[in-house]
Amino acid sequence: MRYPCAVGRKWAFIDFSKKNLLKYLLLPGMKKESVLDRVLQKRWLTHLLFWLGLFFLFVVLAALNSGTFWPNVITYLAFLPAQLLAAYVLNYYQLPHLLYKKKYVRFGLSLLLSIYVFSAMGRIGVVHIAEPFVRTDFVQESISEILTDTAFLFSVYFTSTYVYAFIMMLIKAVKSRFEEKQRTEQLQKEKIVNELQFLKGQIQPHFLFNTLNNLYALTLSKSDLAPVVVLKLSELLDFILYQSHQSAIPISKEIELIQGFIELETLRYGGKIDVNFTCEAPDKTLQIPPLLLLPLVENAFKHGVSGSVEKAKINITLQAEVGRLYFEIFNTKPKIIKDTIREGKGIGKANLKRQLDLAYPDAHHLAIVETPADYTVRLSISLNT
Repeated sequence: MRYPCAVGRKWAFIDFSKKNLLKYLLLPGMKKESVLDRVLQKRWLTHLLFWLGLFFLFVVLAALNSGTFWPNVITYLAFLPAQLLAAYVLNYYQLPHLLYKKKYVRFGLSLLLSIYVFSAMGRIGVVHIAEPFVRTDFVQESISEILTDTAFLFSVYFTSTYVYAFIMMLIKAVKSRFEEKQRTEQLQKEKIVNELQFLKGQIQPHFLFNTLNNLYALTLSKSDLAPVVVLKLSELLDFILYQSHQSAIPISKEIELIQGFIELETLRYGGKIDVNFTCEAPDKTLQIPPLLLLPLVENAFKHGVSGSVEKAKINITLQAEVGRLYFEIFNTKPKIIKDTIREGKGIGKANLKRQLDLAYPDAHHLAIVETPADYTVRLSISLNT
């Protein structure tokens, strides 16, 4: 048994306490909250900035067109209350409570009434408040004349009164679509995390059951190796039961886990097995999901050694570099074997395929080559995507 890749036994694990959960698990690389984020969290402030921004934008455009600034400021200020009411009534009552709830008749009647009322209010504000400040040579319309001239209100003042309302409606639609997309993506991420946890949860009892069977066989034969197996098993279970909840671990930890498992199985089978584990991992900090490779190693021992009357052979090759992981495992077959994994009765191969689909969609290649005498699994993962 040879280990060209030496891996230490001391590791600094990520702190997954409640304090650091967001930093390391949910939002890796997240920076401190920006000024924009703080502004967007204050709803009243975003509304204020919306109205101030559009108000000054329209005033500036009107001033550039007419060549005067303050008359336009006064006119737009007199018009603003009607525009405010039109925008909020449309976006916070008529659309959500009438149109979106399919109350079409009530929505139509309500919209016609609000167009008339707010357009008249805007016209009254311009004629009776703004124009006395900006004009001297004009005949002021009476309120009754304004209220009875419905054609002018609907054809001219409707667009001016509701321009802010339509802009707000567009912004709310885009914002709603963006938030819905975020919710969908978050739900999808949570689903993937939950499914990965479930798959890893399958591996844990599966591994424990097989190892306890091995230990039971040693105790029946009163082997002196039983206490050593218990010690090795406790080391492996410490990781599998208490540390495998992490979303990713350094590749060095997975290597250490594989080496520990090989040592455990070698104690069990002794001279019945020839194991060669070669690894090239210049960057030991490369991150992969925990328990990704161990099931393949376990299957090689389970289906390559169990029941064999000859000396079994297992070759394991692991290459890990920046952006790429390659893993190959070869095992000879016993003359008589009931391969539950290939027959679809086990959870190993199906479990691994599902983990790869979730963790590395369109970024991995898994090939299984079987001959009458041996079994080879090759796994290649692109870690940059």
